Amino acid sequence: MRARDFLLLVLVCLIWAFNNVLSKIIVDDWAVPPIFYAALRFAVVALVMLPWLLPMPRPAWRIILIGLLMGGGNFALLFIGLQTTSPSSAAIILQLGVPFTILLSVLTLGERVHWRRGIGVSFTLLGVLIVIWRPEGVALSAGLWFVAAAAFSGSVGAVLMKQVVDVSPFRFQAWVGLVSVISLTLCSLLFEQGQWSAATAAGWPLVVAVLFTALIVSVGAHSAYYYLIRHYEANLLAPLTLITPLATIAFGVLITHDNFDLRMGLGAALAIGGVLIVALRRKPATALLVDREQR
Repeated sequence: MRARDFLLLVLVCLIWAFNNVLSKIIVDDWAVPPIFYAALRFAVVALVMLPWLLPMPRPAWRIILIGLLMGGGNFALLFIGLQTTSPSSAAIILQLGVPFTILLSVLTLGERVHWRRGIGVSFTLLGVLIVIWRPEGVALSAGLWFVAAAAFSGSVGAVLMKQVVDVSPFRFQAWVGLVSVISLTLCSLLFEQGQWSAATAAGWPLVVAVLFTALIVSVGAHSAYYYLIRHYEANLLAPLTLITPLATIAFGVLITHDNFDLRMGLGAALAIGGVLIVALRRKPATALLVDREQR
């Protein structure tokens, strides 16, 4: 990989990681309703990507379902979870997306799990168990349940996306944005209150944050990542994208003062190490799905 492209990938991962911590600040410290915040983000994405909306990818039901799972569902569940859990813990729990994706690929696409991938999945699950372990036993808090659900939603969407061909990244983002903003707006109206008062209280910092997450993260970083996918093998990119959870943990400790003790460190090492084992296996299509779980 050229040095310029490597630095671009590092920048993309750092942007994704910082966005995780920023989202925690928005939905927790600023008390912005999480579904409403996700709707604002995808409204900007849909508006910017509007020129690439047509023609609609076929079959229509699949692109709509992918939009609901990988867009609105994935991010709304993550933001709800971040209200009550730390970015560091969320970054580790999100690694469940890898075994989720592999299991779904086996069940729906007929892929086989070889021994190396099985070891990687086992390490990831063990790492997650260590993170959620408490002296009184294993317990997954409400926030981490939502984060785990976000990982599962993204995995289902990734497996469905694997069956989509001849759809450009911009058109895909346009439809994810449109489907997400419609569904999230309806959900926010039904299940949340005080959206605009919270947004007004947050003021201009919220506007800047939404523009950052929509333009820099969704449009900019994701488009740069798709550029890298076109120029390099997925099995090269997948291990490098593990910078994202590592950087999320670092940003969480530095910015939101996450608790990171020996137990968390051991769990993170096992979970991320398990993902690395899966990613290093030379299966480009599967490795690409692993990549998408790091965002």
